[in-house]
Amino acid sequence: MRYTIQEIATAIGAVAVGDTSLTIGKLAEPAQATADDLALATSPKYAMSLQNGAALAAVLWPGAEWQEMGLKGAILPDRPRYAMAGMTRMMDEGQGFVSGIHPSAIIDETAVLGAEVSIGPLTVIAAGVSIGAGSVIGPQCYIGQDAVLGNNAYLRDHVSVGARVRIGNRFTAQPGASIGGDGFSFVTAEPSTVEQTRRSLGDRGDTKAQQWTRIHTLGGVLIGDDVECGMNCTIDAGTIRDTVVGDGTKIDNLVHLGHNVVVGKNCLLCGQVGVAGSVTIGDNVVLGGQVGVSDNIFIGDGVIAGGGTKILSNVPAGRSILGYPATEMAKQIEGYKALRRLPKLLRDFAALKKQVSGGETEP
Repeated sequence: MRYTIQEIATAIGAVAVGDTSLTIGKLAEPAQATADDLALATSPKYAMSLQNGAALAAVLWPGAEWQEMGLKGAILPDRPRYAMAGMTRMMDEGQGFVSGIHPSAIIDETAVLGAEVSIGPLTVIAAGVSIGAGSVIGPQCYIGQDAVLGNNAYLRDHVSVGARVRIGNRFTAQPGASIGGDGFSFVTAEPSTVEQTRRSLGDRGDTKAQQWTRIHTLGGVLIGDDVECGMNCTIDAGTIRDTVVGDGTKIDNLVHLGHNVVVGKNCLLCGQVGVAGSVTIGDNVVLGGQVGVSDNIFIGDGVIAGGGTKILSNVPAGRSILGYPATEMAKQIEGYKALRRLPKLLRDFAALKKQVSGGETEP
C-alpha cells in the first residue's frame, strides 16, 4: 500500500510542499523512519529526532522550516494530531479477515444477514439475529437471540453480544468485548448488612448471615451509532429497562458499565473505568483511567474526571474533578500541594514551639 505525498495531503485536506511525488510505504516515528517512510514529526519536540532517522518526507506543523531539516518533501496540516486520524485510516491494513461466510460458522436459519456480511470461523449466530449490510463478524464471536446489529458493524475476534442487545450503525468491538451479560444484582430476604451500613455508616451490632438471591436481568442493552468498545470491556444488560450507550461514545479496554447505566453521546470512558448500576452520565463526559463511579448518581454534561478519581455523589455539568473523594480539580491539586508541605510545616511548628517555651520539645 503506497501513496504519494500529494495523495496523502489531498486525502486529509493538508498542504504538501517540496517533492510531492515522493511515495511512502508506511508511517513511522522520526528516529525509526527510513527513506521509504513518512515520519510523524508533528511538533518541534518530535522533529528533533529526525536527524536520528533517514526520512525523506515528514508530517510537520504549519510554517515548519522543512528544508532546514534536510527533507525533500513535507505535509503541513493545520491540526497535525487530527491529521493522524486520516493518515492512519489510509494506511490501516486491517486484520486480514476473509470476506464471505466461513463454512465452520453456525448461523440459525431465522437469522437475517444484510448484503456483503462477512462471518468468521467458529462464530455462532443465534435465532432471530439481524446483522446490517457490510458488517464484519470476526472469528469465534457469539451473537445472541434476537440481537440487532446495524450496518457496517466490525467485531474483532471473541466478541460476545447477548440476547436482545440492539446496536446502531458503524459499531466497533475489539477482542474480548462482552455486551449484554446479566447485571450484578442480588438481594436478601431481610435487610442486608450492606443496607444497614448505608443507613448507619457505622457499626451494625449483631448480624445474621443470609443467602444472596439473584434478581434476574430482563432488560437489554441499547447502543447508538458510531460507538466503539475496547478489549475485554463489559456492559451489563438492564434489570428491567435497557442499559444505554449514546451515539459516538468510545469505551476503552477493561471498562465496566453496570446494569441500568445510561451514558450520553460522544463520551470517552478510558481504561479500567468502573460505573456502578443505575448511573446516568451526560453528553461529552470524559472519565480518565481507573475512575470509579458510585451507583445511583448522575454526572452532568461535559464533566471531565482525572485518572483515579472516585465519584461518590452527583456532579454538576461542566465540572472538572479529581481525587478521592472527587472534588474540583483545582482544589484537589491545591490540597495535594499542601499535603507535600506538611512535614516542613510540622518541623517549623516544632521549632516555634521550642522557641516560645524556651525549652526542649518532643521530637
